[in-house]
Amino acid sequence: MSANFYEPQFTGLMVYNPRTKDTVFNHNAERYFTPASNTKIFTLYTGLQYLPDKVPAFKYTVHGDTLIVRGTGDPSFLHPYFKDSTALEFMRNYKAIKLVTGNYTNEKFGPGWAWEDYDTYFSPERSAFPLYGNVVTISNTDDLETYPKFLRAQTTYTLMDKRRDFNANNFYYKLTRTTNTEVPFVLDTTMVKALWNDLLPDKVEFIPYTSAKTDQILYSIPADSLYKRMMHVSDNFLAEQILILASSTVSDTLDADPIRKSILEKQLKDLKQKPKWRDGSGLSNYNLFTPLSLVQVLEKLYVDIPRERLFNFFPAGGVSGTLKNWYAGVDGPYVFAKTGTLSSTHTLSGYLLTNSGDVLIFSFMNNNYLTTTDKVREHMQAILEYLRDNY
Repeated sequence: MSANFYEPQFTGLMVYNPRTKDTVFNHNAERYFTPASNTKIFTLYTGLQYLPDKVPAFKYTVHGDTLIVRGTGDPSFLHPYFKDSTALEFMRNYKAIKLVTGNYTNEKFGPGWAWEDYDTYFSPERSAFPLYGNVVTISNTDDLETYPKFLRAQTTYTLMDKRRDFNANNFYYKLTRTTNTEVPFVLDTTMVKALWNDLLPDKVEFIPYTSAKTDQILYSIPADSLYKRMMHVSDNFLAEQILILASSTVSDTLDADPIRKSILEKQLKDLKQKPKWRDGSGLSNYNLFTPLSLVQVLEKLYVDIPRERLFNFFPAGGVSGTLKNWYAGVDGPYVFAKTGTLSSTHTLSGYLLTNSGDVLIFSFMNNNYLTTTDKVREHMQAILEYLRDNY
């Protein structure tokens, strides 16, 4: 490592060979770092442990011509990327729908999230039955357009930078913008009722709880497509909802907290350093992980999952997702890894293909730097290229 560059900041790097079981390099690998979106590696592992091959869209039972529904946290429902309508098409077969609203126990935002991110695309509210990714997508082709369409009436042009009122569903599109923008909406009672009434007019009744046993499950998209999207574009909303989905497989009550606790006490009980793990996405500054614990989880994934499927979950250097502009190999990607970036935090953990044909597992964590993140990436890339060429 370049000592002068790394001296003012806090850096950890662990490189491990899963074939020989050798630690190739260890610098501060047992120290705790803010992981940012490297947290999603733990979320990926959790989803793979708990979720079936297809995502549970909702739990239900049928009484006559009435459908009683409990949300499972499935984020794909009419999502701007997935646009899945499985649940909607199923619901249209019934005269009346009773939607349980009281089965979600977490706060709408995670602990330690920045309050000023309330109107940013990467910080939607968490919920039991998301719609449209819990965002309105605003575009400006010939005139303002919104997805869902009915929110156009609550959307106006602005010269300011804000995208939504702090605690109200009034949305704004900056006149100088040229791209689509996704703005989280406030999931208050009025909004939820309006969203459902727009989809299924006068069909949906909201009930806080039900004694009916909702033991049937409707499934939506392949779970792998959810994991891949979460990892490739570092989607915070999908990450949070995956933990909620995992909780739906063990209880009718949706609560991500016991899922994180359970997986650390059972499947990950052998971690040498137990992480401080507070959310699914890594938005929380309360999260603390060590490079060693990330390498351990990456090794479990490497052992459990066929390589082609596993590497498909991760952005590929120079090719896809958050690594599209970095770590490009001459003959194809040599890095398959998850990035993580917050203010003065940049992390990268995953798999490195060496010229000798070995696969190395690594976790590279940088905290508390004052330089630019691109400068940090440049130094990381030089080190990973050295490993590729010389190991």
